[in-house]
Amino acid sequence: MAWDQLSHDADTQNAKRRDKLIGVFIGLLAVVLAVCSMGAGNSAQDATLKNIESSNTWAFFQAKNIRRHTVRLQADDLALTLAANPAMSEDAKRLFKEKIESYRELDKRLTSEPDKKEGLDELFIKAKALETSRDEALKRGPYFDYGQALLQIAIVLASIAIISGGNMLLIASACVGVLGVIATIGGFTLAFPLPFAG
Repeated sequence: MAWDQLSHDADTQNAKRRDKLIGVFIGLLAVVLAVCSMGAGNSAQDATLKNIESSNTWAFFQAKNIRRHTVRLQADDLALTLAANPAMSEDAKRLFKEKIESYRELDKRLTSEPDKKEGLDELFIKAKALETSRDEALKRGPYFDYGQALLQIAIVLASIAIISGGNMLLIASACVGVLGVIATIGGFTLAFPLPFAG
């Protein structure tokens, strides 16, 4: 009887120790899940903000481009008027030439304005960079989605393993948890392609 009691006490101690370790494992999974959830929220927010910024930049680009075309048309119209009227007075010709030159200078500033970074060339580069940032943030989303789902499944399996006392569920939980951690790391680093994510 004493041996039975000792055996029972040892089994109880082992079960308590096992349950505590599983509890710690669940806690670690929950921490990684929280980090994964934060990454998902940040990537979604970044994608939205970069999309709005790129859209605004393209709108500004289009407005400047329309203005540049208007200026070019006005300069060409004045040049044609000047060429069509050779009998025009020298003062009028000078005013036409000054205005044409003014339009040509404005055209150059609208095309490239490196000091303010608001020329068409600079806006084009900025909008493309914002689109690239947006696309990168959108690529991160599926990693975090899979990471969250896998981590939640791992937590549930580990919780059931505590109740059932079975090791197979614990092993399955560990495997699924590792996949969730890998997906989370992939979401932050984009170090590897995500299978089945198009």
